[in-house]
Amino acid sequence: MEIRALGPGDDELVVAAQHLFDGPARADATGRFLGEPGSHLLVGYVDGEPTGFVSGVEVTHPDKGTEMFLYELAVDEAHRRRGHGRALIEALDALARERGCEGMFVFVDDDNEAGRAAYRSARGKDASRPWMVDWTYGDG
Repeated sequence: MEIRALGPGDDELVVAAQHLFDGPARADATGRFLGEPGSHLLVGYVDGEPTGFVSGVEVTHPDKGTEMFLYELAVDEAHRRRGHGRALIEALDALARERGCEGMFVFVDDDNEAGRAAYRSARGKDASRPWMVDWTYGDG
């Protein structure tokens, strides 16, 4: 698998990989995400076809410095259990280190055993069992 970091102007590559997302890529959100220097989208390709992705966002807090928040990970079902998820996580980890982040973290549902296994295989350690609360605005 080849892993590419997408950036400004790669909107068409995001659309080509949107089958891996929870829903269709929105043009406004795609352009904004790719244009933010602290937002990262790494896409894995096999034979030129997108087969997985990991996204991360750098977050900074006065008492923690900058950390990489692993926002989302997905691997096409036909390519699972082949190390693709681990490779994507490790690529984001390497990018976080390169950018001077002090660590990386992710939230994963308790019942997502596949996700938890992928994160552990990439040297992640269970830290806590957080309760997530969210706010949805507008049509989101």
